[in-house]
Amino acid sequence: MATTTIDPRIRIARAAVFVVFALNGFLLAMWVVHIPAITDRTGIAHSTLGMFILMLAGAGIVGMRIAGPLADRLGSRTVVGAAATITSVAVLGPGLATGPVTLAIALACFGFGSGALDVSMNTQAVHVERAYRRPIMSAFHALFSGGGFLGSLLGAAAQGAGWDVRLTLSLAAVAGVLITAALVPRLLGDTGSETPPDTAESDSAEAVRPTTDTTPARTAEQNRSRKVLALAAIAFALLLTEGVAADWSALQVRDHLDVDDATAALAFGAFSFTMTAGRFAADRLSGAFGRVAVVRYGTLIAALGLVLIMTSGWVPLTLLGWAMCGLGLSGGIPQIFTAAGNLGSATAATDMSRVFSLGYLGLLAGPSIIGWLTALVPLTTAMVAPLIAVLLCSWQAGAVRPQSK
Repeated sequence: MATTTIDPRIRIARAAVFVVFALNGFLLAMWVVHIPAITDRTGIAHSTLGMFILMLAGAGIVGMRIAGPLADRLGSRTVVGAAATITSVAVLGPGLATGPVTLAIALACFGFGSGALDVSMNTQAVHVERAYRRPIMSAFHALFSGGGFLGSLLGAAAQGAGWDVRLTLSLAAVAGVLITAALVPRLLGDTGSETPPDTAESDSAEAVRPTTDTTPARTAEQNRSRKVLALAAIAFALLLTEGVAADWSALQVRDHLDVDDATAALAFGAFSFTMTAGRFAADRLSGAFGRVAVVRYGTLIAALGLVLIMTSGWVPLTLLGWAMCGLGLSGGIPQIFTAAGNLGSATAATDMSRVFSLGYLGLLAGPSIIGWLTALVPLTTAMVAPLIAVLLCSWQAGAVRPQSK
């Protein structure tokens, strides 16, 4: 469908979803960049902070699992509004915390809201993408990265100017609430009952089938459950690799090549840059070659990057390896969410919440797995774990193939 024929309401919704993704990334970054100030204010040790961050992630998973069924019942627009408001208000909590207990409560609230927003905004993005009838999901995820980048810059500038963390996070909270109030009316309404174009025919046939014949319906449900599990497994492996890159790339370069911290930090910079740039390009690639190709060949590029990381003894080649890893992973997760949201079910948001929550576990598990492996082998050798993960993703890329009519 040509872009000139798209309903202006759909275009406005697309722009609104872009801002929602950017807002989520921005709010997350505002917490992250203020972690040192917040730990000083609350007097917690690094070990306690690590435990609290895991608790934040756990609360996020709870938010994801609750938001999915709610979005199916109430519509993703309603849940986006509620979740974005909760997240915006909750980002102030860590700044107001004065001790471990209040910080734990604040992080649990923030994690819950952020997790719920992750699922609901991706569900809304699927509805908008469906209305566009062409791939646009990757660009939404690129805006999440862009919002995080903006938040990190503004947070760093505020700290450089000597602003109190409570003032900075208060301004972020107010901005988030106002932006949410302006955006929610522009999102698409309750489209949870809409039938995905690629499954409309089969759903119609099911609707006219006598209700006494439940075997085909049961078979379809079993097939959908298997598809959800396959998509969740791929999401787990992809986000496992992304988590490894976020937490271990700089240390890998420093330890393997014996360079200073500033040079080592370029590894995650290279990964992040190509991850963001790749997401802006992934929609066109998906439209031209299909979802399966983006996942299959993207993960192969990531695998080649990891091989280069493990074998290179030269800084530029190692940085190239991390850049290839970011580029290869960039388009995978958006394709998985698009596939999960178009399974031809009235519970699309619930399906996405299952995929998202298991994938999120991969993001948490990846760094831990590497940590355990380093007790047995050198850090660079431990990179075989994400290498195996992305190769398995390439092998199972067919799971993101659109449903046949």
